[in-house]
Amino acid sequence: MFRSLGDPARLAILRHLAAGEHKVVDLTAHLGLAQSTVSAHLACLRDCGLVASRPQGRASLWSLTTAPELLDLLATAERLLAVTGDAVALCPVYGEQA
Repeated sequence: MFRSLGDPARLAILRHLAAGEHKVVDLTAHLGLAQSTVSAHLACLRDCGLVASRPQGRASLWSLTTAPELLDLLATAERLLAVTGDAVALCPVYGEQA
């Protein structure tokens, strides 16, 4: 699950879905990514149980499955990075220079 949250495009998708349901075409327009890329990211997030879809006509509407818990996790991660951000950025294995 944490690996799925480590991709900037997937985090951007989750941020958009936190505002409400979206179709793939809406996400591609918002993010500037190819439809196949957005669909692949949504499949990853679905496999982790973070998003789900429901049919609407010929399209599907995507939404968060556990919005409060996911948003709490992301907010906690942001608070942790605020405290340890320099250590993360300077880490010789995973930091910006790695």
